[in-house]
Amino acid sequence: MGRSLGLAAWRALSRHTAERTYVPEASRSGDELVWIHAAEPGNFLAVQDLAVRITSARHGLQVLVTLPDNEAARDVRTRWTPPEGVALDRIPSEHPEAINTFLKTYNPDFGIWVWGKLRPSLIDRTLQTGCGMILIDAGSDGFDSRHDRWLPDVTRSILNGFDAILVRSAGAAERIEALGVDSHLVQRAPPLQAGGQALPCDDGDISDLSAMMGGRPVWLAACLQPEEAGPVLAAHRAASRMSHRLLLIMNPRQASDAPDFADKVRAEGMRLCDWSAGEEPDDNTQVMIADDPRDLGLFYRVAPVSFLGSSLMSGAGGCNPFEAAALGSAVLYGPNVRRYLPFYTRLANAGAARIVNDADSLSAAVQQLISPDQAAAMAHAGWDVISKGAALTDRVIGLVESALDAREGQPHAGA
Repeated sequence: MGRSLGLAAWRALSRHTAERTYVPEASRSGDELVWIHAAEPGNFLAVQDLAVRITSARHGLQVLVTLPDNEAARDVRTRWTPPEGVALDRIPSEHPEAINTFLKTYNPDFGIWVWGKLRPSLIDRTLQTGCGMILIDAGSDGFDSRHDRWLPDVTRSILNGFDAILVRSAGAAERIEALGVDSHLVQRAPPLQAGGQALPCDDGDISDLSAMMGGRPVWLAACLQPEEAGPVLAAHRAASRMSHRLLLIMNPRQASDAPDFADKVRAEGMRLCDWSAGEEPDDNTQVMIADDPRDLGLFYRVAPVSFLGSSLMSGAGGCNPFEAAALGSAVLYGPNVRRYLPFYTRLANAGAARIVNDADSLSAAVQQLISPDQAAAMAHAGWDVISKGAALTDRVIGLVESALDAREGQPHAGA
């Protein structure tokens, strides 16, 4: 990337105004590392989904997600526990020493800057190491920062350094090209939205469980808190009056709560099967308890209707509904889903999810959705939402893999 007088002035200013010290909160552990910077915490759920998808696409790959050092981002960092293969840290300041510490710690092989405030010194120094970068989800706004107003050639220089710039609108493309960015770098793409990831499952397990159920109608209550067991069992009892062969699969949020769930099922006089103990459901089984979250990929596939727990009671924040929608299960949920509210809103607006508030409304919804055509219509709507969200993610993963394949065997300049 060509140097600019504006960029040199910006670096000089940063030496006097930016924080010198940077203390990493994570470490590099993968053979390859992709760095994603989420400049706007408001789209962090989509960034989180992108990070998980990238780690799943390539063996030995680690993803580092960085956030701005502000109150909103600090709240996200406090509440989110990164899954395996993903690290979370704050972004360094624009001071050269802070940037060098960041790059020596993580030495990224590829970078993805999600639209928001640019960090010219950080981006420029990263590109100097030979690390390719792309800018995604770019909009027509966001050009009113200090360096955009005072040093207009900085933005042009930085944007021209990216391997590709994925914009979400024609207006964004025009705005960026008007800055003097090479038009071949600018590509139209859908907005960044979480697309959901299909949880794994062995095909043989699906066949075996389907054979055990013998065509019985089934619904799943997943990620349940102990306080939700009562309403779910009450809903199941009421729904069973309309469909006497109905089977409920109960999945506690915490495996340690499974014995308590079993006691509540027995107290209701319902016939119980403990899947995690190796028991299999038969024609007389009314409730099957399964406490291993790794089995959810199987249960979402066989259950046309899923109630997603940790949502009836306040405090738990809900669970990810895209996991169910991605596998063709209609989604029911309670009112307390703050953690994943954008996901539920997208599904509900598309007719793929329905809110319930108590055992009566849950029972009514289950009874209605046991009808195959009703559940299928919601599942189809959910798949449409998932597909739209996955479009940009799949495109980004393709760019990442192409860049990493091209780098194999090449020396890395590091910091």
